[in-house]
Amino acid sequence: MQWELTEELASQFAKLPLAGLRREYPNAPGLVLNGPEDLRTPRELHPAFYGCFDWHSSVHGHWMLVRLLRRFALPEAPEIRALLADHLTAANLTAEAAYFELPGRRGFERTYGWAWLLKLAEELRDAGDPEMAEWAQNLRPLESAIVDRYLEFLPKATYPIRTGTHPNSAFGLSFAHDYATAVGHNELREMAAGKARAWFGDDADYPAHLEPGGADFFSPSLMEADLMRRMLSNEDFATWFGRFLPDLDRLEPLLTPAVVSDRTDGQIAHLDGLNLSRAWCLRRIGMCLPEGERRTRLLAAADMHAAEGVAHVVSGDYAGEHWLASFAVNMLG
Repeated sequence: MQWELTEELASQFAKLPLAGLRREYPNAPGLVLNGPEDLRTPRELHPAFYGCFDWHSSVHGHWMLVRLLRRFALPEAPEIRALLADHLTAANLTAEAAYFELPGRRGFERTYGWAWLLKLAEELRDAGDPEMAEWAQNLRPLESAIVDRYLEFLPKATYPIRTGTHPNSAFGLSFAHDYATAVGHNELREMAAGKARAWFGDDADYPAHLEPGGADFFSPSLMEADLMRRMLSNEDFATWFGRFLPDLDRLEPLLTPAVVSDRTDGQIAHLDGLNLSRAWCLRRIGMCLPEGERRTRLLAAADMHAAEGVAHVVSGDYAGEHWLASFAVNMLG
């Protein structure tokens, strides 16, 4: 597996959110109805992030386009800029921030959508592009609202959520910590690091042989380890990881790409995302380990997962195509 995002692949991936981010239906709004006035169209509810089936997929679709725009001179660049300029207006993003203040909405997209929104904010900052600087400024009210949600939520989150889907606590902390480190938000960075150590620092003999679940797009064990590599020196991480997953011989299902039997089924198609997210975790974890069998096995497994995941980003079905390219771009850097 070549761990390189080429211009050709970037162009292929860009076409997916360009097709999906203006596509309002089908849509899974995930909202709490406070009254009949809430029965509005997705675009009325979310003027910036109404497309790509759900709010979080729209957010990471926008992140992906910004990422590609920064890295490549793509033939799709004018279309990408036009879409981003249309969506990331001050009025649209102020409305998105206001949505979180309504009754029953404080936990909306906690913490998966929150994490991707901060990823978008991080990508737009210091881009050296006047138009992106304007979008970053427009995003500030929503960015601040999400940071406030993290600061409010983490102190009362007594226990982590160890799941292979959206609420996974380790993923939410990873991106929050990355954002806080990048922008110099010390309070959020220290809070995220403290929660990571409190929740996961003493974990040992994790039952990763039970993975995957049938609708997973995250590996709970690998996502946790990917978080903890951020928190520890390489030497301390190797010690922690040795306690956490002491016997790789028992973990063949964790090191073997998941089988996806039906890419038209939205839940089963999650497993294509699992292969991509496992790949980025396995590679980043492996690179932190000393030379030896464990490092070699993890990096080989990362290559297998990456090849399998990238091969199915473009599947011909919206169940996967509305979101998988973002995972592939995050994996490939």
